[in-house]
Amino acid sequence: MTQLNVLHAARDEHGGYKVDVSRGERVGRVSSEWFSRPADERYLSLTELHAAVQGRAERSRTRTVESEAIRVEANRDNAERLTLMLPGESAPLSPTHWSFGQLATMVGAPSAYLRQLPAPLAAINLQYGLTSNRALS
Repeated sequence: MTQLNVLHAARDEHGGYKVDVSRGERVGRVSSEWFSRPADERYLSLTELHAAVQGRAERSRTRTVESEAIRVEANRDNAERLTLMLPGESAPLSPTHWSFGQLATMVGAPSAYLRQLPAPLAAINLQYGLTSNRALS
């Protein structure tokens, strides 16, 4: 027979829930996973996470372009940063960690490997994959 314990959550005077730290345990894996995340996926609070997601949603839009029309650029002044230029756009786009992974998958390159390369070298590989991707289809 399985025994089920039901705990009643108590609220403090501000309306929030109290956390009984004596009942839990420390799991170092949680903090190590947080530290291993890229900077654009690291937040100190749910409020920060919500604001970042909401801001991204407000700035986002959908557009379909041919992959060979995307230009991948790297600036010599910042060897860690890639930008994407779309046709008809005046401002470059900086890929997020997730979108960079999607772009790498699209060209058939391992994103973990490309992330280790200097941005100019990664840009060459991505641009080659984007322009030759159509020839392979």
